[in-house]
Amino acid sequence: MDNKKKDILNDYEQYLRQGEPSRRKKALTWAASIGLQQVDGLQTSEYLHNVARRNIEDEITTAEGQQLVASYYEQLALRQESQLRESEEADRAAANIAHILSTATLDFTTHGLKMLHRQIFKGVFKHAGEFRTYDISKREWVLRGASVLYLAHTELQRAVDYDIEQERQFSYTSLSTDQIVQHITRFVAGLWQIHPFGEGNTRTTAVFVIQYLRSLGFEVDNEMFALHSWYFRNALVRANYKSAQVDYKPIFLERFFRNLLLGEHWELRNRYMLIDADGQKAGKYRPSTDQVPTKLEVPTTNIARLVKAIGSNQVKISEMMNVLGLKHRYTFRVNYLEPAMTAGYVAMLYPNSPRHPRQRYLLTPKGVMFLNAQ
Repeated sequence: MDNKKKDILNDYEQYLRQGEPSRRKKALTWAASIGLQQVDGLQTSEYLHNVARRNIEDEITTAEGQQLVASYYEQLALRQESQLRESEEADRAAANIAHILSTATLDFTTHGLKMLHRQIFKGVFKHAGEFRTYDISKREWVLRGASVLYLAHTELQRAVDYDIEQERQFSYTSLSTDQIVQHITRFVAGLWQIHPFGEGNTRTTAVFVIQYLRSLGFEVDNEMFALHSWYFRNALVRANYKSAQVDYKPIFLERFFRNLLLGEHWELRNRYMLIDADGQKAGKYRPSTDQVPTKLEVPTTNIARLVKAIGSNQVKISEMMNVLGLKHRYTFRVNYLEPAMTAGYVAMLYPNSPRHPRQRYLLTPKGVMFLNAQ
């Protein structure tokens, strides 16, 4: 597995090293999209990698890449119906994920989750975008052949509705940094455990979570999902499995998110999670002297002042200006509020209605983490 991780990034090494930000970002997006196929044991084709390189080098858009992959397999089906269905699934899904991750859209609803599954697996599964109508179990390597207890198919809609609505209403403002990471871990583990789709649940959960975390202000690095997609899936399994001898183990998934969100250096090894494995309690930790501050670094003093002025409150513009001792609304918006919102530290209470008569502003989880670090 470690060699496969290295191969994914080696394919795009020239783009990661050349220092051009736009190409590096695209390369990491494709690496994550391709890496996520490994959660279901799938490998992408050389054709897909060529499409990825053309997109990275600005020859084609991600939408054109989707069309090229779809057209390739449509023509292939006419010539050779038995040709590698697994490669087709991996290629189509990877191309679709790359296009999704290149946008900043998110529909944080049950309908949005279904539509995301449909976008990822369009042309792959006939049931793309539909909840399963049967119960499932899956033998897991990390559980030595046992299965997580997935939700009954009759409860799927209710359960997804409940989890997403609870998360939508949840406030992060009074939490410590550790509590924020723990809450995100529980939310993601719970949503995945429902397993609403017949296939593709982990890939859909990963993309949904990436988009959601970005909407909360976090700069989610696609490299984590490129290198550790198999670990991510196994950590989800361990966070949701319990038996007479084994208890739930969310710590492995929490370590993934601590690395992702805080830049910590937990060693993410699949063998640590294997039930009864000698090393499952080892969980080595490499302290970092630079990455935690980098992840939470505020680009300007003005943003830092604004974050401290808001604190754990929900405040109006006039209240923020009073605390900061500012009188000019335009200056405040241009030099404080808009940069803080763009950087992901501050958000509107009613984001879909900017002119709402009761509009207030509050810290995002990223803003709360920075405040806690002061």
